[in-house]
Amino acid sequence: QSCLSRQQLLAAIRQMQQLLKGQETRFSEGLRAVRSRLSTIHASLAKAATELPAASCPALQAPEDGRKFGTKYLVDHEVHFACDPGFQLLGSSTRMCQVNGSWTGQEPHCAEISECSSSLCQNGGTCLEGLNHFKCLCPPQWTGTTCQYQAQTAPPAWSVTHDPAFSRQPRCTQIAQTQQCSCDPGFHMSGTASNGICQDLNECEVYQQEGGPRLCAHTCVNIPGSFRCSCPAGYVLLGDGKSCEDIDECSLSQDNCTSGSTCINTGGGFQCVTPQCPPAAGNVSYVKTSPFQCERNPCPMESRSCHQAPKTISFHYLSLPSKLQTPAPLFRMATAAAPGRPGPDSLRFGIAGGNNRGHFVVQRSDRHTGELLLVQSLQGPRIIHVDVDMAEYLDRVFQTKHLSKITLFVSPYEF
Repeated sequence: QSCLSRQQLLAAIRQMQQLLKGQETRFSEGLRAVRSRLSTIHASLAKAATELPAASCPALQAPEDGRKFGTKYLVDHEVHFACDPGFQLLGSSTRMCQVNGSWTGQEPHCAEISECSSSLCQNGGTCLEGLNHFKCLCPPQWTGTTCQYQAQTAPPAWSVTHDPAFSRQPRCTQIAQTQQCSCDPGFHMSGTASNGICQDLNECEVYQQEGGPRLCAHTCVNIPGSFRCSCPAGYVLLGDGKSCEDIDECSLSQDNCTSGSTCINTGGGFQCVTPQCPPAAGNVSYVKTSPFQCERNPCPMESRSCHQAPKTISFHYLSLPSKLQTPAPLFRMATAAAPGRPGPDSLRFGIAGGNNRGHFVVQRSDRHTGELLLVQSLQGPRIIHVDVDMAEYLDRVFQTKHLSKITLFVSPYEF
C-alpha cells in the first residue's frame, strides 16, 4: 500500500509538471503576441507622426509692381495680393494655406495696362504711355489731348474776353526819345508798341498748361488782374483761399431726414438711412437692438442652419473722397469674451458679399482683430456696399458668426 501511494504521488507530480509546462508555453506565446502588437502600434504611431499636417506654408512674396497683404503663413490663414495703379492682376488675388502645407490658387503676376491701346491719337499723333494716362505727341499742324484740333483753330493759350474790365490802356511814359509802356500786375501787353493794349492774364489757364502749382482745390475763376477759387455746393472755402471743407449738414441740422431715419454726413451732402433687419427665414429671425444693430433670436437646439446664421448684424456708413490713395484701412472688427465664458481661440475674417468686392481685402491685424482695406482706388460719385463677416472658433470648432454691412459714400471730389 505504501508502494502504491508512492507511485500515485509520482504520477500526480508528473501530471503537475506537464500542466505547468503547458501553462508556461501558452504564457510565452501570449507574451510574444503582446510584444508583437506593441511593436505594430509603435510603428504606426511613428509613421503617423511623420505624416502630421504641416503647421505652416512656405513664405509668399509680393508680385513685381504689386503688394501683398497678410504676414501669417499658418494653416487656414489667407494672403491677399493687389497690383499698383496701371497694372492688372493675373492669377489668384487670395491664397489660403492648406493642411498639407501648400497654398491654394495660382501665383499672382501684375501685367501693365496699356492706355495707348484704348486711346489712340488722331491725325498722325504718337501715343506715349504714362501711369494711368497717355499723352499724344502731335504733328505741327495739330493740337489737343488726342491731336483733334487744327493748330489755327485751337483755343488760345489764355482767354481774351470782350468784357472791358479784362482789357485796359497801358500806362505810358515818354523818356527821352522813347515811349515806355507798362501794364498792371495780372495783365500782359498785346499788340504793337504804337497801339498796344493791356489784356488780362488768365492765371487759371496759364498755370494749368505749364504744370505749375495747383491754384485751387476745385474751380479757378479768372477775374481781371487776378483769380479766385470756388468750391462745389456742400463745401465752404477755407481761410487759405483755395482749399474746400465739407459742410456737415447733419450736425448743423440742415438735413430733411424724417423721424425714424438717421442722417449720415457725406462729401458735399448727406444721406438719410434706415437700416432694416433681414426678414425671418425658417428658424432664423432677428430683432433690432439699436438703430444700427440686429441680434438673432435664440435658435432651436437641433437647427444647424440657425446656428450657422450670423448672431449679430451691424450697419456702418463711411464717407470717402474720390481717388483715395491705397492701401487705406477703412474698418476694424474685433471680439471680446463675455464674463465667465471662454473666448474664441481663433477668428476667421472674410468678405461675404456686396458690389465691387475686388476693391477690398480683409487681413488680420492682431489675434483678435481683422481689418478691411481698400486696395483699389474708387472714383466717385458712387455708393459701394461690402459685407464683412467674422467667425469665432474654439478648438477648431465653429462657435458663432458676426456680420458687418458697410456702406461707402464716395464723393465726386478728391477732398
